[in-house]
Amino acid sequence: MSRPSPEIAHLCKIDPVMKRVIDAVGPYALPPPPRRSPFESLVRAIAYQQLHEKAAESILKRFMALCPGRRFPRPADVLALAPESIRAAGFSRAKIAALQDLAAKAIDGTLPSAAVIRRLDDDAIVERLVAVRGIGRWTVEMLLIFQLGRPDVLPVDDFGVRNGFRIAYKRKAMPTPRELMQYGERWRPYRTAAAWYLWRAVDQAKAMRTVMLLSKLSTKRVSNGRSA
Repeated sequence: MSRPSPEIAHLCKIDPVMKRVIDAVGPYALPPPPRRSPFESLVRAIAYQQLHEKAAESILKRFMALCPGRRFPRPADVLALAPESIRAAGFSRAKIAALQDLAAKAIDGTLPSAAVIRRLDDDAIVERLVAVRGIGRWTVEMLLIFQLGRPDVLPVDDFGVRNGFRIAYKRKAMPTPRELMQYGERWRPYRTAAAWYLWRAVDQAKAMRTVMLLSKLSTKRVSNGRSA
């Protein structure tokens, strides 16, 4: 039998509720990070803000077509594009302003390159990136988790993480970000794994509700058939 990963070993030892979640979900499996620059990752994050995946991907496809010959537009390309062209791709005016600010800060060095950002600690990355218009702490935390693979990120403002905590720990009310941050101190230095399991707890609860609903419908059909 293989030994558990350091993340699982720590979380199971320190937190019996988290251990139950881990036993139910299985091995920790954060997806491998895509090969994207910080600039591309944040452009995509801006596109996705307040939109469903399909709509955001359609906008990104039209946006990328504005710069033929490139895999993805560069900061200088974005600044050279007419705002009306970006607007026609589907970006709102607020998002266009965010894209332009992001491009300008990529050029002046506020937004680090891929090589530089990997040498910075989490807090330094957050501090530098929230200076970009339209980029908040949550967006940077998603970059830290899914792009940079940082092991100790707890996005306490994320609805899914908070809801997963409510479900797993059988709370009547959603925890506040402060409460979740305080509780999550015990998960250090593997808070990213804890967040991942809380997301999975939400998925499991949804799947369970679906199973229960289908079971009720099946029972109802059988009962109606007998009564007929």
